[in-house]
Amino acid sequence: MALNPQLFQNGMPVPFVSELFVLARDGVDFEVDKIPGPSDHVFVLMFYLKLNSVCLNADAENLKAKGTIYLSNIRMVFVAAKPVANFYAFDMPLLFVNGEKFNQPIFLCNNISGFVEPVVPENENRALYSTHSFKILFKEGGCGTFVPAFSQFDLFVNTPVDEMMRHAYVDPNDPTRIFLQQPTPQSELRRRTYQPSSAERTM
Repeated sequence: MALNPQLFQNGMPVPFVSELFVLARDGVDFEVDKIPGPSDHVFVLMFYLKLNSVCLNADAENLKAKGTIYLSNIRMVFVAAKPVANFYAFDMPLLFVNGEKFNQPIFLCNNISGFVEPVVPENENRALYSTHSFKILFKEGGCGTFVPAFSQFDLFVNTPVDEMMRHAYVDPNDPTRIFLQQPTPQSELRRRTYQPSSAERTM
């Protein structure tokens, strides 16, 4: 995962090279645990952990927010409608997601839960980065378009979007938007890695 990935001014995630966004689902609630607090607290905590060889992140928070979930051939990105403390977006590479499950509780809303491993910067200790549990809750409208696409996304990665549309089930009660063309044509702004470049840090 990556906390607060780079976004365009309209809230759309800045894509990686060769990344294609397929779906966007508005009006979801998102829950994630072990989010670090302000950066100065993180620095003090990481220094303490390195000195004491402790793997517990005592400054982490469980956060909840409402916003939009984007799905591409590389990752899912949640973008909050309103920032919560220092949290405004959460990036989940599909290869780092595991234990995902679609839940249909009797008295609560449908949701997807799972775990995502951290994207650890080079030369950093993996023990300083926690595995996160997440939950995507569909409280507004159905989820019959988003969930099948997410569950079978490996079938769609190398499939043209127009062909996918001919075979995909579209739930009329699901407000998911399907991108028939990419919404961000500025190819020169595409990212190459999860580690920000010096130019990105100044944006």
